[in-house]
Amino acid sequence: SAVVKSNRSGSSYHSYIKRVRIGAWRRKALANFQVGKTTMGMGWKAVNDAKPYLAMVLLQVGFAGMYIIAVASLKRGMSHFVLVVYRNLVATAVMAPFALYFERGVRPKMTITIFIKIMGLALLEPVLDQNLYYMGANLTSAGFATALVNILPAVTFVLALILRMEKVRLRSLHSQAKIAGTVLTVAGAVLMVLYHGPVVQFPWTKGQHHAGGAATAADGAAWLKGTIMTVAACVAWSCFFILQSSTLRDYPAELSLTVLICGVGSVMSTAVAVVAERANTHAWVIGFDTRLFTVVYGGIVCSGVAYYVQGVVSRQRGPVFVTAFNPLCMIVTAVMGSIILKEAITLGSVIGAVIIVVGLYFLIWGKSKDGISQVSDVSVKGAGELPLTTATNGHGSSSGKHVLGNGNGDVHVLDVETPTTNGH
Repeated sequence: SAVVKSNRSGSSYHSYIKRVRIGAWRRKALANFQVGKTTMGMGWKAVNDAKPYLAMVLLQVGFAGMYIIAVASLKRGMSHFVLVVYRNLVATAVMAPFALYFERGVRPKMTITIFIKIMGLALLEPVLDQNLYYMGANLTSAGFATALVNILPAVTFVLALILRMEKVRLRSLHSQAKIAGTVLTVAGAVLMVLYHGPVVQFPWTKGQHHAGGAATAADGAAWLKGTIMTVAACVAWSCFFILQSSTLRDYPAELSLTVLICGVGSVMSTAVAVVAERANTHAWVIGFDTRLFTVVYGGIVCSGVAYYVQGVVSRQRGPVFVTAFNPLCMIVTAVMGSIILKEAITLGSVIGAVIIVVGLYFLIWGKSKDGISQVSDVSVKGAGELPLTTATNGHGSSSGKHVLGNGNGDVHVLDVETPTTNGH
């Protein structure tokens, strides 16, 4: 009996020790799981925080790629008139399904006034802006045109002042920043035109024969003509933004409006191209080469993917965050242009580009502190590059949040009064 009692006591003790050890192992495993879960959560948070930065970097690289392949195709004989037609046709085909699906119940009734405005928008953006920009880039260089187009916010700011859409208080630090930014961007553009200087050598450009930039720099007339066309493209683009903000108040269907602009712009561009290329019908023929790639790339990447990325990042971080990455496109384009197109980068272009970027950030800072427009949640986002904007009425009060788009298929996040981005 004593032996049995002793065995039972030993068995209970060993069971107790076993339960204690199992409990300790479970608590340790649970603690390790919690630590792992916390670490994983921190890792996913870091990844999510990095997504907007990575998306904007890749987006600017995508825009730079469009600049390079477009100029390469133009310099190989592709007609810019035909390029504009095909690119907008692809953009229309890509964006139409999203407009039909997402805005099937909110599309307002079309009126004569709205249609006239759409025709004006199509004339300003797909017809004038794109053709002028491509001609300017072809006569100068991809890097030069990309740098010069950073004057867009300054041009729109001046137009907004003329049209009394922008209010400036000279005693306000933010208004002073906008004025200083405008002056700096104009000064940088003038410097890029008037002063070229020696060619800046990079490790990958030593010993190579430069084309494009160096050649056109020697031809002052062609260079000046290309510069004037690029500036004129910025003026047309600025007018497009101003008219579009007015159109969206009457037709608040962003995707549908963009498809209509691209579609009508395709028709207008076709009419212009038929007249301009009437003696060269072969210009309409594109094979499986860089010309076809340029059309598809511009229509899908710069009119499809870019819109979605811009819309998501704009809602998360705001338009100023998106704008801050624009100079990266200029840098990537300059580097890629010097490697692929063998374009020369002159000292004057570098100094002028730096001044323009400084002025751009002054203007961005001044606009970001205005408190006029804030980023709003957008109900429909899918496939195009449309800037996120607040439309204001003539009395300066907010009339709603809108996503603005251009027929160019490029993305620009901007204030309804003064856009603060660039890109074609």
